[in-house]
Amino acid sequence: MEDTTTLAESHTEMTELLLPNDTNNLGRALGGVVLHWMDVCGAIAGMRFANRQVVTASMDHVDFKSPIDLGEVAVVEAYVYDTGRTSVEVKVDVYAENPRTGEKRETTASFFTFVALGDDGEPAPVPDLNCPTQGERSLREAALDERAEQMAALYERMESSDVDV
Repeated sequence: MEDTTTLAESHTEMTELLLPNDTNNLGRALGGVVLHWMDVCGAIAGMRFANRQVVTASMDHVDFKSPIDLGEVAVVEAYVYDTGRTSVEVKVDVYAENPRTGEKRETTASFFTFVALGDDGEPAPVPDLNCPTQGERSLREAALDERAEQMAALYERMESSDVDV
């Protein structure tokens, strides 16, 4: 295993055409289908980064910002933005694209954690993250900032509720 891998080497993009079997009665993508696409794309990014099999450990809060309509193309993008000893943190974004006009809008976003596995099925070390270009550094910083904001908002909501923190 190499000691470092770049953010760019983990970048993964998948496309899916939204067909009737993946829609609700309004002709829009089922949330579970979108989550499945996100998990698969995130796992591929994690495997590309770690050069190992990975398994989903967690998914943070998911924001469904806009629907994906029947006949639109779902574009799912993922990249590793941080690492632990055996885990990778992956940012996953989903966009809806009108295939006739090329118009694209953000629909869904979340953060996933994947754990790398060795041949024995046990957690295994992952490379360190390297961001040699300004573009990679910017993506990483934006993801770190967005996740920190999300965690702070969650903490604030929990603190203001009746739930013990």
